[in-house]
Amino acid sequence: EVSTEDPERAFCTLANREDLNPEEGSIYHCLYQFTCNEKLTETNKLLCDVCTQRHYGPKKNIKSEKKYVYTDAKKQMLISLAPPVLTLHLKRFQQAGFNLRKVNRHIKFPEVIDLAPFCTVKCKNVAEGNTKVLYSLYGVVEHSGTMRFGHYTAYAKMRSMNNHLSDLVLRGQSPQASETEPVKGQWFHISDTHVQAVSASKVLSSQAYLLFYERLL
Repeated sequence: EVSTEDPERAFCTLANREDLNPEEGSIYHCLYQFTCNEKLTETNKLLCDVCTQRHYGPKKNIKSEKKYVYTDAKKQMLISLAPPVLTLHLKRFQQAGFNLRKVNRHIKFPEVIDLAPFCTVKCKNVAEGNTKVLYSLYGVVEHSGTMRFGHYTAYAKMRSMNNHLSDLVLRGQSPQASETEPVKGQWFHISDTHVQAVSASKVLSSQAYLLFYERLL
């Protein structure tokens, strides 16, 4: 479905992306790269129904003659609906000839992340006037080993119930709280049947493969 919107606001976000200046090797940098504005030109031009009809008339006449007009365009992936639970899956492999190689680089991630620079200005479940969409980290999955073998472990935070998250999941209500701090709780490292209490710094230094955040604001 193609919708016509104000071109001046089509690529606008809830918070200014240019003020972000993300550190390379961080989750913010990953999100920034994933949501960058792309130019579609040459063989990547966009088929434009409006331009086609302007040149060749109504759509019913176009199919028989197979005439289409392609035009330069811009493309950007932005979040239009902020999820109650944010799951980030890091791509930890790269092509090396005909083989896949695991990427062992540490990616920095915070306890509280703000998605506003990656949300469309018309994000559906964000209250008008809000310029922050905050999430608190509550789980991490880590993989050790190579592409052929290895071991998965997890970090999980034992915490009190997030009432704002319940409202969002069960009733579709946008969070109205103003918390900017991570949800308080104790972190645990889980490896098979072994469970051990750990510090937040230990969690943040892990080689994350999957990150789980719950919405605060």
